[in-house]
Amino acid sequence: MQFTFPVWRTQQQMFATAIPAAIACWLFDPGSLTARVIAACPGRFHVEVLSQSWQRASVDEAQRLHMTLHERALIREVYLCCDAIPWVFARTIMPQRTLTGRQKFLAHLGARPLGAVLFADPHMHRDPMEVTHLSMRQQLFHKAMLRSPDAASDIWARRSVFYLGAKPLLVNEIFLPTVARCKVSAS
Repeated sequence: MQFTFPVWRTQQQMFATAIPAAIACWLFDPGSLTARVIAACPGRFHVEVLSQSWQRASVDEAQRLHMTLHERALIREVYLCCDAIPWVFARTIMPQRTLTGRQKFLAHLGARPLGAVLFADPHMHRDPMEVTHLSMRQQLFHKAMLRSPDAASDIWARRSVFYLGAKPLLVNEIFLPTVARCKVSAS
C-alpha cells in the first residue's frame, strides 16, 4: 500500500468540517492533553513508551520544524493509557538542536509525561494547533492503531510546535476510538 501524508489544517480551516462533538472538545482544548486524560480517566493513568530513537522525521514533520530531510531527530512514541488501555498515541519530534543546554533533559523523560513538563515551564509557548482526519491511507494511522482495543477506519489527530527556550519540538497527538467513549467534562 502506498501511504499518503496527512493534510494538516488550522482550526479556522476546519470550520466547515463535520467533527464529532466527542472528539472536537479534545482536538481544540488548548490546555495539556496529559492533564485532560488524567482528569477523564476513572482509573490509573500511565505513559507507555513504545520507542525513542534517533531517526529522520517524515517529510511533513521536517517541513513543520524547518528541518532538512537529512537532519536527524529524537523521535519518541508513546501511548497515554487509562487502566492499561491506550487512549492517545503521541509522536514527538525533537530536533538535535533542541536537545542542547537546559533542554537536554528531554532526551531522558522515560515514562514521565511530556505534557506535564511542557505546561510546567512558564516560558513555554505553542504555535496554533493543526488538525487532521487520519485514515488507513496514512502511516500515522497504522502506528497509532497498533494496540488500540477498538477497530476504526478513521481517527482524528492534532499537532503543534512547542518552544522551550526558543527551541522547537513537534507533538503529534492521535486520538484512539477509546477517547470518544470516555466521559468528556467541560473545561
